[in-house]
Amino acid sequence: MRKWIWLALLVLLTAGVVVGNKFLQPPEEPAIAYRMDSISDIAAAQAAPLLAPYVDENRLMAHIQGLNYKRYTPTERDRARTYITQSLKKLGFSPKLEQFEGGGANIIATRQGTNPEAGTVLIAAHYDTVSASPGADDNASGVAVVLEVARLFGSRPTPRTLQLALFDLEERGLFGSLAFTAKAANLENLRGAIVMDMVGYACYTPGCQSYPEGLPVKPPTDKGDFLAVIGDAEHLPLIDAFQKASGSNLPPVLTVPIPFKGMLTPDVLRSDHAPFWLKNVGAVLLTDTANMRTPHYHQASDTPKTIDRAFFKGAAQIVANAATSLLEGSDRLETQSSTSP
Repeated sequence: MRKWIWLALLVLLTAGVVVGNKFLQPPEEPAIAYRMDSISDIAAAQAAPLLAPYVDENRLMAHIQGLNYKRYTPTERDRARTYITQSLKKLGFSPKLEQFEGGGANIIATRQGTNPEAGTVLIAAHYDTVSASPGADDNASGVAVVLEVARLFGSRPTPRTLQLALFDLEERGLFGSLAFTAKAANLENLRGAIVMDMVGYACYTPGCQSYPEGLPVKPPTDKGDFLAVIGDAEHLPLIDAFQKASGSNLPPVLTVPIPFKGMLTPDVLRSDHAPFWLKNVGAVLLTDTANMRTPHYHQASDTPKTIDRAFFKGAAQIVANAATSLLEGSDRLETQSSTSP
């Protein structure tokens, strides 16, 4: 997850934006809807989707170990691509490389749904790192969840098509996801995207979780034990799927709906979900909040031993629960008007 990036595509929509420290640093206005649903609140409201498959903690950690090296140079990233594509092939997928300008290559794999009219749900993560870090949390954790979803749903029929994307060069400026969304064919029939960027670190000491200055509401907790879900307010049903996906023994889910696709709060446009928003495609970012929580962000110390296994497994299970609901559903994921025509 990149700490400083320029989003060149915003030039088309605004006067240009400089992106600062990662996660959420909204300006004083406009106020962002910001709410946290505890485990008990979510469980009381609605149980996790029925028949959702269970994630395997050992498999998740094995993928993080398999990617336990820097993935910055062309040689290092090619090694990572080999690991990811071989993993997908073992699960019955036929991954394809989509190369793009700048020497990058995205990995794309698809499992067709049973109802072509139901559309596609994309589950994605970036696989590159910064130069100084092996990136266990950033972002081998996200890649591991994508590969676990591939295992759980690769041979499971669902009405909606499942598409997987492993993006390259996120740390250089979202180049991989920008290249993916620039192709109209990649967005055709796409109902929503789930992007994971750092989902493996938790802290439980009071004060270990920080927040940006100027947050429009009182921070819900000073402990870093929640999974943040950031989405655009035009696709609330996509965000709500994650509220309903938590439950007993899973991390709390904190949801942050962002209005106007982040145009008035450009600092939320920091990971591979942002290019989807700007193409009017619903997308959510799942994150442990990066440098707002972990001291290992972009450091050599971001290694497998710093992963909180229980939190990581719980975050992966939330993704599996939400994916079950979204892949088996057919409801529209756009926010519906509360007024009748």
